[in-house]
Amino acid sequence: MTTATAENPGLHAIETASRDEITNLQIERLRWSLSHAYNNVAQYRAKFDAAGVHPEDLKELADLARFPFTTKQDLRDTYPFGMFAVPRQKVVRIHASSGTTGKPTVVGYTQQDIDNWADLVARSIRASGGRPGDVVHVSYGYGLFTGGLGAHYGAERLGCTVVPFGGGQTEKQVQLLLDFKPDIIMVTPSYMLAIADEFDRQGIDPADCSLRIGIHGAEPWTNEMRLEIERRFHIDAVDIYGLSEVMGPGVANECVETKDGPVIWEDHFLPEIIDPVTGEVLPDGEQGELVFTSLTKEALPVIRYRTRDLTRLLPPTSRSMRRMDKITGRSDDMLIIRGVNVFPSQIEELILKTTTLSPHYVLEIARHGHLDELEVLVEPKPDFAAASEASQTATARELQHHIKSYIGVSTKIRIVPIGTIERSIGKAKRVIDRRPK
Repeated sequence: MTTATAENPGLHAIETASRDEITNLQIERLRWSLSHAYNNVAQYRAKFDAAGVHPEDLKELADLARFPFTTKQDLRDTYPFGMFAVPRQKVVRIHASSGTTGKPTVVGYTQQDIDNWADLVARSIRASGGRPGDVVHVSYGYGLFTGGLGAHYGAERLGCTVVPFGGGQTEKQVQLLLDFKPDIIMVTPSYMLAIADEFDRQGIDPADCSLRIGIHGAEPWTNEMRLEIERRFHIDAVDIYGLSEVMGPGVANECVETKDGPVIWEDHFLPEIIDPVTGEVLPDGEQGELVFTSLTKEALPVIRYRTRDLTRLLPPTSRSMRRMDKITGRSDDMLIIRGVNVFPSQIEELILKTTTLSPHYVLEIARHGHLDELEVLVEPKPDFAAASEASQTATARELQHHIKSYIGVSTKIRIVPIGTIERSIGKAKRVIDRRPK
């Protein structure tokens, strides 16, 4: 880790650096990252050449706008390891997230990448108010999803004691929160409120538990939800931001003393805001699509990666680096259900693979309590419409299983009579979002 400054013990020197110092570091690292991507990834070399740009063309940060964007489609087109910039033997870990075709987008990490990631999550936990010796209860999912292991390694790097619980088993979560008396919980905001409901069900006031900090991410959440979490648990609830293609959790994090939007760790990630239609770079303060360029990633450098998240860049407050506002939505059709990215086309693909179901379907999203629920309404094919209730139930369960297995989200499946789903002359309306705005 970077040495702490005497004036700000525990903080990295870059967190209080001048804008000129940050810019100079970004230019140095950006030149390396562009060259690393161009020299080692055929996809980047082809895209740069087609755009008529070369890494040596970068003289100042504004020149980055001349370089082409990277999208999730680039990772799909090069599945599984085609975007790696180092030999596969130097990749010490692989994570992945779901893609629209059912194949995941694959992310690799060298040992240095893992070390940087742990440092940045440790920095994020400290910004949230965490300190060495704290007990951290991790309720993000472990496995290919970056949340659990990202939080875990960062907490250990800070010097915390980690309880690697993962998701689910809410009743047991409450038991261990009471027995182990953690200081910090890292979990999606919606599941945090589900944990609060379980406390209530057991007749226990959530505010009586030992928690003092909640670090919440993996899905958009409002300030109203923050206030609800803080009211029920009597804690500070802070926002952590990240995405697997850029690194995972810890790309940005709120500071507990201000709670005014996640600080982007600009020494590792260069942010831009663009017009999602034209691709034009917008000035700080204007709403648009968030774009990231990695400055230090070895295994999977990303150059101008379009996150599809809509937000704006804000000036520094508690740290010397810029902040991002709350995510207001996405520039594509992706849904986020309990922290899982879901595309309607993913579900459509699985429906079409079910020989007894028709392509007429709609996704209904509702919120029951504090958790989002996804229900798939789908019509049968005519020769299956008169099938027995048992047969239709079995088909619904099979589709439910495939969606959970391939996409990672729990659903309810309802096979409805033919003609129930509205037909559209133009673009079909596939999503009905009944969640309160």
